[in-house]
Amino acid sequence: MPELPEVETTLRGVSPHLVGHKIHKVIVRDARLRWPVPETVHNMEGHKVISGSRRGKYLLFKTKPGTLLMHLGMSGSLRVTDAATPWRKHDHVALEMDTGMHIRLHDPRRFGAFLMIEGPVEAHPLLADLGPEPLSEAFTAAYLQSQTKGRKAPIKQVIMDSHVVVGVGNIYACEALFMAGISPVREAGKVSKPRLAALVVAIKEVLAASIEMGGTTLRDFLRETGEPGYFKQTLRVYDREGEPCIGCGTPVKRIVQSNRSTFFCPKCQK
Repeated sequence: MPELPEVETTLRGVSPHLVGHKIHKVIVRDARLRWPVPETVHNMEGHKVISGSRRGKYLLFKTKPGTLLMHLGMSGSLRVTDAATPWRKHDHVALEMDTGMHIRLHDPRRFGAFLMIEGPVEAHPLLADLGPEPLSEAFTAAYLQSQTKGRKAPIKQVIMDSHVVVGVGNIYACEALFMAGISPVREAGKVSKPRLAALVVAIKEVLAASIEMGGTTLRDFLRETGEPGYFKQTLRVYDREGEPCIGCGTPVKRIVQSNRSTFFCPKCQK
């Protein structure tokens, strides 16, 4: 699944082709996404895209009639093409801009979203209960301590909860916990504030580094240029089961938590 850095990379890639330009036409080839594409998306036709932003893994493009909300789902991506480029099998929706360019949503599994928000964006059901952005000033050790106090759930599960903090996906949770020296199976409520502070710093660092490098190389994600991201080259523990820990040489261990693979060093992480 595209994670926060991949979504941020996509936002940065497509924004120059959207923001400041008018939407000439909305083309819906298949409305059967995770939620049906509403007819109201056509209200954007003839209107300029005022701004582009991201909330968690949701892309938001503001126009006068409302805000377009897009989500890439499990395997979706956006492509900037000219109108003459042949449509691919799973290109379901497109924005035809006043420049003649298309921004096409490609979504083989159709778990993505292409919705119209006509009221306050922050009040929309998909956004209202989200936690703070991990790279924002609101995500602090004090905040994380308030969210972990008394909780018996594993710390990895807690930091991956979008109601606690958005965008810390499986890869980045594994990497940040390794950087902070915290075992992914430790009860969240038993992690001290100083260690939570280290975890907050690690989360911010690993996400910022991944954004800078263009995201992690995942099977179903390509950067807006069509080239794969390359953050995977710098992964410390994720997908390195049995390989020596870069810190102590102990073989990296893999376990399953909440149906997801967790990679960690049993010696360096306590």
